[in-house]
Amino acid sequence: MKFLVDTHAHTIASSHAYSTLYDYLSVAKTKGLKLFAITDHGPDMADAPHFWHFVNMKVLPRIVDGIGVLRGIEANIKNEHGEIDFFGDYLKELDIVLAGFHEPVFPPSTKEAHTTALINAIASGNVDIITHPGNPAYPIDIQRVAAAAAKYNVALEINNSSFLASRKGSAPNCIEIANAVKEAGGLLVMGSDSHVAFSLGEFEKAVEVIETVAFPIERLLNRSPEALLSFLTARGHKSLDEYSALID
Repeated sequence: MKFLVDTHAHTIASSHAYSTLYDYLSVAKTKGLKLFAITDHGPDMADAPHFWHFVNMKVLPRIVDGIGVLRGIEANIKNEHGEIDFFGDYLKELDIVLAGFHEPVFPPSTKEAHTTALINAIASGNVDIITHPGNPAYPIDIQRVAAAAAKYNVALEINNSSFLASRKGSAPNCIEIANAVKEAGGLLVMGSDSHVAFSLGEFEKAVEVIETVAFPIERLLNRSPEALLSFLTARGHKSLDEYSALID
């Protein structure tokens, strides 16, 4: 099965990434992708775009040459309370909200602290997808996090970049996470975590994890634009009807 939806990509607005939105659209067209999200790092990261970058995403067209572009963020989980670095009514203006741990904002701590932070972020209602929860630098109680994610209709990410460029040693945790989510009745999503346009829509290693645990395809948000858009609508995001042209 070819997956034509990617929920996790960074532009040059995150200055450790190397591509523009225009670059991503060009690659998406070449690869036949139907929908992807721009999710630059939240403003508490040292080299992240300013808060206004996310406020002004309303200027982005939602569909370009038949390709959908979701206005999003990869927010930083800031503390054990599960607070993130984007808030209030501004969150409602975004199409998709990812959040995860990043060392400059939340230095690695204890397994219990990480677990508490993730569960509180999940329960907050502010976060749609938890990014790279298999990062070995942040051990978690996988069963508890998977149960919370299923309860609050939050997806956990299998991050393809974690097997290639960063967070080495994630594979065993990701397999355990996929199994736990499968058993809990929750949702998974694969994210390329692209920091350069060439890797947009690349899920080869993440697919291996999905196949290893025989994860149900009907609970994988990448399976179609309709699946992701229905999920985001159920989570309260508005204006997604503008993407209706992408639904077969």
